[in-house]
Amino acid sequence: MIIRLCSEDNAERYGEIYAEAFSGEPWNDHWKKEDAVIHVRELLESKQSYGLECEIDGKIVGFILGTSMLFHYGRTFEINDLAVDPAYQRRGIAAKLLEQCIVDIKEQGMVGVHLITAGEGILPEFYGRYGFTEEKEVILMGREL
Repeated sequence: MIIRLCSEDNAERYGEIYAEAFSGEPWNDHWKKEDAVIHVRELLESKQSYGLECEIDGKIVGFILGTSMLFHYGRTFEINDLAVDPAYQRRGIAAKLLEQCIVDIKEQGMVGVHLITAGEGILPEFYGRYGFTEEKEVILMGREL
């Protein structure tokens, strides 16, 4: 297993992984591969993006990708995407990517890390193992247009 920085050259593969992973449980979002590739490219093109990919036997099987933003209390990192090819899930790949990402962003001087995840199922428990807790001071709000 090799963990290394994400590369824009691999955006097609990341989009493929993203579409497959998020089309299944717990999300069941029906992503088209071409839309997922655009989604990933937009993140990769951000000046404040940072991400890691995981390669096994010459194949990219997962990635973590996010962006940072400066606030009055310091720079924070938002994990936008953490996706593993469904054929490679439940092997600790997401854990390795998350652990390395946290180490790296801490070394970069980030003061915090945030993410949005499903409110039920295995994901809150997964992130809880790495110290993530439900925010009490803020709520996620949205509006359909």
